[in-house]
Amino acid sequence: MSTMSGKNSPEGEEGAGRMKSESWGQSNAAGDVRRGRVILVAYLIVTLELTFLFMQFGVMPYLAKSLGLDSVGFGYLQTTFGVLQLVGGPIFGRFADQFGNRAALTLSCASASAFFLLLSISTSVPILFLSRLPSVFMHGLPGAQKVITDLTAPSERAAALGKLGLCFGVGIIIGSALGGVISTKFGIFVPMYFGLVGSLINTVLSVVWIPSPSKPKSEHRKTEHSLFLIMFSIISIEFFGLEAVESGYLMSYFGVLQMVVQGLVIGKLTSHCTEQTLLRLGVLVFAGVGLGMALMRTVWHYCIIVVPLVFAFNVLGTITDSILTKAVPSTDTGAMLGICASVQPLTRTVGPTLGVILYKQFGVSSFGYLQLIVNASLFVYLLKSKSPLRDTKSH
Repeated sequence: MSTMSGKNSPEGEEGAGRMKSESWGQSNAAGDVRRGRVILVAYLIVTLELTFLFMQFGVMPYLAKSLGLDSVGFGYLQTTFGVLQLVGGPIFGRFADQFGNRAALTLSCASASAFFLLLSISTSVPILFLSRLPSVFMHGLPGAQKVITDLTAPSERAAALGKLGLCFGVGIIIGSALGGVISTKFGIFVPMYFGLVGSLINTVLSVVWIPSPSKPKSEHRKTEHSLFLIMFSIISIEFFGLEAVESGYLMSYFGVLQMVVQGLVIGKLTSHCTEQTLLRLGVLVFAGVGLGMALMRTVWHYCIIVVPLVFAFNVLGTITDSILTKAVPSTDTGAMLGICASVQPLTRTVGPTLGVILYKQFGVSSFGYLQLIVNASLFVYLLKSKSPLRDTKSH
């Protein structure tokens, strides 16, 4: 790990954090109160956005099926979404560097509004594909991370960013459950209307509450996605035979686990274990999950497998956060955030198409075998290689 210069040292960043609050032209106490409110608004925006996204994630396969798309066509639809986000990630990061946090988060919320507007009128396959277009700038989670990073000192930052994991869990729980219930009782387009109104509210919140410092600094929290989770919506229909409501409840269960693991387990592990240990542990657990997935036959098997799956996601997410924070200087971080944010869309770009091919040719068990082989190989490599990571605790 390279040695940072004095201006990038924790002490220097602590001083910069204090200067941020003073730049608001208020006393430290008043500045802290306002910063706290802004951070709460950022949490609210992320929670609402994820809630609406998971509402439409839950009903999207049923909407696509009603328009005549088969599983292959739905895979292409998901790939389109991934490609657009992959392209938009670096652009969004540079935009945030040039125009500030408020403009970046407002752009994301406005894009989400256009996304849900097009979805709400998607009565044909071409319009459904067209609705993916605004997703090129839908990067609300990285935008909120920039806001939080800019308003917190390094000593507070890990805890503040960690709470975004709880927002993610709340979004999965509420969004998945509501999406299935609302679409079943009131129609498949009603969740899209909720998403449109909510995204417009988020846009207003961003304009009114989010400050726009001249040189925002950011830190990226990577959200991990396995091939199985990318294809979960199709698997829940064809393999498990679930309806929209049942699929929503299952995703809500995933969200509850996300909140429990993030809130009660990860913090203790990162304070007692080294980065090397946690990295190897996460990869090893992923390999074990792959074996379990290969043997999975019922939805109850999935409910058991998803526990270590969520654990591994959160462990690796925390470790990669720490590694990126220590490896990247604080300057020009918006562009770096955009590049890092492209990793997740890349998995959504390749994942759906690869997933459809594997699913059609070899079945669901192929996801597990692929995950087992990849992670077992990676675990052996980590054991034998001389890792550049320092043998220190994450926090």
